Amino acid sequence: MSQRNSLLSFTAALLFLLSWFGGLVVGELSKDFSQCLDFFYNKTPPRGFNYTAYQPICQQYNNTYRFASLYHRQHRAPLFSAYILSPADGKRPKIPWMYEPQLAFAGASPDMRLFNYTVDQNVAESQAVLWDYKTSGFTRGHLNPSLHQKTEDDRKATFTLTNIVPQKEGSNTGTWNMLENHVLNRSMKFCTGSMYVITGVMPYETVKHWIRDRVSVPEYMWSAYCCPSYKPNLPECMEQYFPTFAAVGRNDPSSGEEIVPVNETAKPSVRGYDVKQMPLQELEVILNQRLNVPVSLFDGKCLK
Repeated sequence: MSQRNSLLSFTAALLFLLSWFGGLVVGELSKDFSQCLDFFYNKTPPRGFNYTAYQPICQQYNNTYRFASLYHRQHRAPLFSAYILSPADGKRPKIPWMYEPQLAFAGASPDMRLFNYTVDQNVAESQAVLWDYKTSGFTRGHLNPSLHQKTEDDRKATFTLTNIVPQKEGSNTGTWNMLENHVLNRSMKFCTGSMYVITGVMPYETVKHWIRDRVSVPEYMWSAYCCPSYKPNLPECMEQYFPTFAAVGRNDPSSGEEIVPVNETAKPSVRGYDVKQMPLQELEVILNQRLNVPVSLFDGKCLK
């Protein structure tokens, strides 16, 4: 092939990638998820999101990619994290929180690092830091929870603030935690292959909510999974949950009930933090309406 034809082929391939991901992303990290596509079903990231406004992160710990996150620099919070669910083989690790050095320093190591006692200004400007959450009224809510990760290193890797959003206690340790356990149990009992999970957030539609005027607070949490290989002859009560299912959870008791209604009989500690489970298609319709883009979370709707 001539040099000119080689250049044309390269240019065409580059333009295809840019059209797929929405253009170049400013920053030190990759422009796409090309190093960690294994965390997405059929190695295909969700379609429809405005990737130009976000930074894809292949979350690396101890020189190994552990999961993927789509991070909003200005919001200092992720839009979603994508991972393969694998039941934990041990307890929740006791590990200090970490940050993403490449968001702060050009040419830095891609391995996440522990926060120092004194936080560098470049780190504080590029992402959330521990001080943001102190006395904020919000917990640090995992999008990829440690109980969905098998090895100790995999679980430790979830403790980066680039995998964290401000989440109310009633949701984090109550209703949303119950959902995470339901999904874990379905995976263990009925999936015969990989379960691909994408968990994310929905911002407020009008007035944005922030902690310390730095970190964006989501109005809703959402999650969806794809389990393309599962046991035949499922119990009738389980058939609706495969190969895909999804959920939306409230993160604000004062939000309207158009998306998720409130169970007024729930105990006070979780009242207003209801989680509504739903088919994948219903979640995608909600995301389409809220984000004003035609979102498709799993390639081919997770059908083999």
